[in-house]
Amino acid sequence: MKRRDFIQKAGLLSAIPIVGASFTAIENKTSSVRKAKNIIFMVADGMSTGTLTIAHLFQQNVYHKNSTWIDLYLQNKVTRGIMETSSANSMVTDSAAASSAWGGGIKVKNNSLNVGPNGERPTPIWPQFQKAGKSVGCITTVPITHATPAGFLVNNPTRKDQEKIADLYLEQGFDLLLGGGKQYFDPMKRSDKKDLIAQYQKNGYSIITEKDALAANTNKKILGLFADDALPYAIDRKHQKHHQNCPSLTEMSKFALEKLSKNPNGFVLQIEAGKVDWAAHGNDLPGLIFDQIEFDHCIEKVVEFAEKDGETLVIITTDHGNSNPGLLYGKKSDEKFLALKDYKSSNAEVLVSISKDTSVEQIIALFKAQQNWDCPQELANDLLNSYTDLTEEDLSNYRNLPFFELSAHQEKLHHVGWIGNEHSADFVELCAMGPGAELIQPFQQNTELHNLMLKAGGII
Repeated sequence: MKRRDFIQKAGLLSAIPIVGASFTAIENKTSSVRKAKNIIFMVADGMSTGTLTIAHLFQQNVYHKNSTWIDLYLQNKVTRGIMETSSANSMVTDSAAASSAWGGGIKVKNNSLNVGPNGERPTPIWPQFQKAGKSVGCITTVPITHATPAGFLVNNPTRKDQEKIADLYLEQGFDLLLGGGKQYFDPMKRSDKKDLIAQYQKNGYSIITEKDALAANTNKKILGLFADDALPYAIDRKHQKHHQNCPSLTEMSKFALEKLSKNPNGFVLQIEAGKVDWAAHGNDLPGLIFDQIEFDHCIEKVVEFAEKDGETLVIITTDHGNSNPGLLYGKKSDEKFLALKDYKSSNAEVLVSISKDTSVEQIIALFKAQQNWDCPQELANDLLNSYTDLTEEDLSNYRNLPFFELSAHQEKLHHVGWIGNEHSADFVELCAMGPGAELIQPFQQNTELHNLMLKAGGII
């Protein structure tokens, strides 16, 4: 068989759903489903099972507690399943197609937001709840116009046009949007120079750009833009002073729960740890682990709310795997892995502070101060050489920085290996608690979560 023919046939096969009992199980259970007043959908974007594992092991051995996610399993508080993640044109999805599977209930091609292969435009799920009178919100640690929140909110042929997505949000009038991506609203940075921030204000939104403004805000509609692009990694927000007025995912979520729960008709809220995925793309081990742990803290607060409320469906999952990190066997592997507790910055934070004018000695000192390990002079030279031909524009794209030279060395330091730096086709973790959780099946199609939420929320 020719390679092209094989790829074409493989692509066709990837679009065919796995046939099984789960397609009819939701229908069979509908009559006995408790109705959820509220739905909270939590996504650790790009979380491979290995990410969940190493973050749990780290918390057990450093903080002497289980991760909240695993503890939900241990206490039998959730219905658990695994989920397939394919898109309409690939066994390996991107975040736009994955979120659209949940948001629109159909398979779409990678990069598309709720626009199907034949031009279908299903009404996204959060606007359906908005029409039913519920408050609607999305929270993320990446731009609020990014693929995962957008997949619950809008139809657009491409995820790449984030300026257009910001326009579409305004047209829909969603209640609460918190994250990064200020550049897509700012007239000084938008390609069309439109002052979208002023237009949001005209439509009744309060614009928040700092953590301290969250607690004081009482306005009904909120647009929080805490960074031009993505928010800092959790480890950097904690240790680097210039990031400390940026809210954590947990802080944003607590604010959202207080704000949205005032609606007597209920609310729906998506919470995304988007930089788990970004860290996996860069094989950024400290960025990954501490953002996954921050997501775990967020789960704890959401579960506290849901258990007290009693009318809230909480779904916890990921859209796809990414790079599949794993703790590897080796001499003193436990000790070397747990040395991550001494880190004060992500790899990204260190690498963006280096330029072609940085000296080798400064690079060595930087790693010692920020990550507490001795950088070999050869590695420092190799890293520095990577900056020689980079322009200012190149430096603005994290993918151009020498992440993989650094992570290759850290694999020896901490015994954590990676299979690559891209999304994977792995089946992923899925669990739920509260009214409607009983609809979760042992094996779930990603598209099935759309109708599951609509049924649990009493829309269909």
